Amino acid sequence: MTIKPSLLSVKSPVKLAGLFCILLFFSGCLTGKSPEEVTTLFWQALAQAQLENARKHVTEHSQHLVNLQDIEKHSTIQTGVAVIEDSDATVETTITRNKKLVTFNTVLLKEQDTWKVDYLQTQMNISMIPFGDVVKSLQNLGDTFAKQLEKQLPIIQKEMESLGNELKNQIDELGRSLEKPGNPNKSKAYPGTI
Repeated sequence: MTIKPSLLSVKSPVKLAGLFCILLFFSGCLTGKSPEEVTTLFWQALAQAQLENARKHVTEHSQHLVNLQDIEKHSTIQTGVAVIEDSDATVETTITRNKKLVTFNTVLLKEQDTWKVDYLQTQMNISMIPFGDVVKSLQNLGDTFAKQLEKQLPIIQKEMESLGNELKNQIDELGRSLEKPGNPNKSKAYPGTI
C-alpha cells in the first residue's frame, strides 16, 4: 500500500484522525487471519519445534497444554476448509503422527476478535482417533455379518419351514395316537373320582 506524500502533510486534526482510522481499519483487515491460516501456522510451528511460536496461535486457557508430542518433526500439514459457527470454527487437519497420516478436526475459538486454536478440544479430537478405527472395524464387521445373513436368509427360511412342518406332523401324530382306543397312556375314569 502506497501513501502519497501529499496525504502525509495533512495539517487538519479531523483529516488526520480520519486518515488514522482508515489506516487502522485496513491494517486490522490485513492482520486478521482465517481459521485455516491460523491452523496451518500453528501446526507448522509445532512441526518445526517452535513451541513458543505455536503457543501464540493458541487460546490462553490451553497454551500450557501445547507440546511437541502430537506431531512429528518436519511433518506435512494439510488443512481443509473451515466450518465456522459464530465464534467457533473447525478445520479438518491431516498430519504425520506415529509414522502415519492422521486426520482430525482442529478446533478454533475467537479470542479478542482473533482466531486461536483451542488446543484442549483439539487434543480430545486427536485422542479419539484410535476409537474411530475401532468403530470403523466394528461397523465393517457388522456390515459383513449383515451381508452374510442376507445371503443365508433364504436357506434359514426353508429350514424353519421344514422344521415347522416336521413339528406339526409330529404333533398331529401324537394327537392321533392319544385318540386310539386301548391306548395305555389314556387315563381311565373310575367311579367316584374327579
